[in-house]
Amino acid sequence: MKNLLVDKIYNAVGADALVVTQTDLAFYLTGFESSFGVLIADGDGSTFLTDARYLEAAKSRVRSGIAVEEYPRGESLASLLKKYSTIGISLSKSTASEYLALKNAGYEIIDCTPAFERAMAVKSPEELNSIKAACIAADSAFTALLPRIKEGMSENDVAALLEYLMRQYGASGTSFSTICAFGANASVPHHETDNTRLKFGDIVLIDFGCKVGGYCSDCTRTFLFGDDGKHGEFKQAYERVLTAHMLVKEKFKAGMTGREGDAIARDYLKTYGLDKYFTHSLGHGIGINIHEAPNLSPKSEQIFEDGMVFSDEPGVYFEGKFGIRIEDTVTLEGGKVVSLTDSGKSLKIL
Repeated sequence: MKNLLVDKIYNAVGADALVVTQTDLAFYLTGFESSFGVLIADGDGSTFLTDARYLEAAKSRVRSGIAVEEYPRGESLASLLKKYSTIGISLSKSTASEYLALKNAGYEIIDCTPAFERAMAVKSPEELNSIKAACIAADSAFTALLPRIKEGMSENDVAALLEYLMRQYGASGTSFSTICAFGANASVPHHETDNTRLKFGDIVLIDFGCKVGGYCSDCTRTFLFGDDGKHGEFKQAYERVLTAHMLVKEKFKAGMTGREGDAIARDYLKTYGLDKYFTHSLGHGIGINIHEAPNLSPKSEQIFEDGMVFSDEPGVYFEGKFGIRIEDTVTLEGGKVVSLTDSGKSLKIL
């Protein structure tokens, strides 16, 4: 049996067989999520092998053109590939033990990661629809969250409520562990959400996203819980980060590189001496995984094109004081940036 997408990846790799054991890559090809499965493809077609836990569901949900069989009990992966000489596997996603088992069995290994990255970077209309649905769920949940935030709630309380609301709006789960940071905790870009309690006048940073149909959304909002009149520096920095964010949407076009996109925001912040506080890249690809190709960073020479989905997330972080990040999930359409999350970015004061 043949499936066009599997055949495309197989032909791009150029090995006797394409072997996929990673759950994300297997889902990309089969459309079926499971914790265990192996897809083997060659010139004659492809087969997805899984165990009894998933077999019935796989037979009804794996994409057409892919055969489904039960994985033979007691068989090693190497023993299933005996008729091949060259094997295409994802080196960046395989464990050392998986690689060595195939290498020691005498197979020549070809890295299939570049073929997957090229294919996965440009989303199909069906993939875009899933991402858009995940973005709508995230936006709706955040909007519903704001009036329910009360003084004395912990970061964990707010994160849990937001995750609950995202499920209420149709998400199957989160894209990643929700980051909720109050006050000075926001100065840590990837703060570990804890039991810090919310106080009047606190800066609040929430980085969140959810999955619909196996695809992710990603969004960050920074706002104030009440205004105690002590946040002049914060408000000024916020407007500059917001301007940097919006300049990317205005100036970044298909055909530009990730480095050029990153520079739009970074160069603007540099005019105010804020670039040294912008400690991460501008953005990353979003799809089945919350971080995938392509990237917008000072070193990225990847050329962006219509159908790519990525984050626009400039931020500044002042150690021990506060942090600001403003992030949307965006795509390129007609050569221009189109925002898929849009719950409002003007500074909110609850």
